[in-house]
Amino acid sequence: MKKPDTGNPRWLVPTMLSLMLLGLAWIVLFYLTSNGLGLPIPGLHQWNLAIGFSLIIAGFVLTTRWK
Repeated sequence: MKKPDTGNPRWLVPTMLSLMLLGLAWIVLFYLTSNGLGLPIPGLHQWNLAIGFSLIIAGFVLTTRWK
């Protein structure tokens, strides 16, 4: 007997969208403040881009679970 398709978990879509938007906001914040304030984390310098893109990629990885 086949198990009925239950659809997406309730946390999937909000987590997916949050990760993608957080990554985008991280990169935009880095570019807007890189000359003056040095946000989001000044000590990481260009690694802030890697963090932002990692968040976006994690969001896209979750899209593979979306039914």
